[in-house]
Amino acid sequence: MIIIELVALILTGTATSAFAREISMKDGGPVSWFFVIVGVIIILLQLIPATILFFSSIGTTSAIVFRGKKTIEESSAEMTPAYEPARAKR
Repeated sequence: MIIIELVALILTGTATSAFAREISMKDGGPVSWFFVIVGVIIILLQLIPATILFFSSIGTTSAIVFRGKKTIEESSAEMTPAYEPARAKR
């Protein structure tokens, strides 16, 4: 507990107003622009699977709502194939 209090005291003591300054992108170099562009690309690439997931969930939900409930006989008829047992050769 003493260690946590000591770390908290050190962190609050180093947080001065010198770190709270205004930063403009005009003063930023090419490296900062590179990180901004890479971050934007990562966010845009995450939109692709999010869109696919969104529309698949909309399709699944609408299929369940508009199709209605099936009876047990209808659902079991779809699941069991109409195969005949194979006969053994003698």
